[in-house]
Amino acid sequence: MKKELWVQIDRPDKPLVAACLEAGVDALLLLQAGQAETIRKLGKIKIVAPDGDVKLGEQAVIVEIRSKGDEVRAAGLAAHRNVIVDTKDWTIIPLENLVAQSDALYTYVSNAEEARLAAGILEKGVRGVVLRNGDAKNVRAVAEALRAMEEPVRLVPVTLTKVRQLGMGDRVCVDTCTKMSMGEGLLVGNSSSGFFLVHAEVEESEYVASRPFRVNAGALHAYCKVPDGKTKYLSEIESGVEVLIVRHDGRTQRAVVGRAKIERRPMLLIEGRTEAGETVALVLQNAETIKLTLEGGRPKSVVDVKEGDRVLGLTEEAGRHFGMKVKETIVEK
Repeated sequence: MKKELWVQIDRPDKPLVAACLEAGVDALLLLQAGQAETIRKLGKIKIVAPDGDVKLGEQAVIVEIRSKGDEVRAAGLAAHRNVIVDTKDWTIIPLENLVAQSDALYTYVSNAEEARLAAGILEKGVRGVVLRNGDAKNVRAVAEALRAMEEPVRLVPVTLTKVRQLGMGDRVCVDTCTKMSMGEGLLVGNSSSGFFLVHAEVEESEYVASRPFRVNAGALHAYCKVPDGKTKYLSEIESGVEVLIVRHDGRTQRAVVGRAKIERRPMLLIEGRTEAGETVALVLQNAETIKLTLEGGRPKSVVDVKEGDRVLGLTEEAGRHFGMKVKETIVEK
């Protein structure tokens, strides 16, 4: 689950607000009324304040933890609103107790290390962190630390067992608002139990220029991994939707889709099997610019792959209901 980053500011400091916008901060926390309108003129961002989008004192409250009684009060308040915990000396034990009871907790932090600790408490973490009076450099560091913790996945080698030409079909190019690098792409599969890491178009060729924002992801029926452990059909991907960019080492980041292109093209069926005997399959466009990802992170074109090649993939327990995992008996072929 994405961990939110709020930044508390004392006054409408234009360089700091700009740094927050650039870093993708989720909200600004203002303790005093009367400043929200000035902030809104600098950029569009959620404001938590007495006169903000989220009303401080009503929809969000700050609770200073000095005793067990404060913990109990914070837990009670968190049942109906967002609670920002202030432990002053930043101790973990009160947070562990509260995180075990609530999903609506935020906590003050001073730096990236404290943010990482808070986000990982009890392998669940707080909903978000509030950076207290951070400068632009600190804001960027905390934002990067939280992004680096998002939804790591355990990729496995998949040995290809079939590469077969098909007829024509509709494929989806996913153009994100993020520049991808070597070893990055999207997880896409014919079924909800198996995905290939389809590489982004980061390499130039004699035919086309590099398009590092793009993944030619596969046929429109396929599942694509998106944030928060969910999937979407490629046919559902459109401008404004978030997808999950995955690195060959399993690290991930969220990316907003700027455009999705559906076009009719010749297709290939590619199937493989993991060392545990699980099947992974995907229908992809039959073209040299579409590539799977080798174990070291290098891409290999689908026109060059063959049976016996090892590429990266992900396997999960089958079963989805509107993109969310469910427990049910299901067979996908």
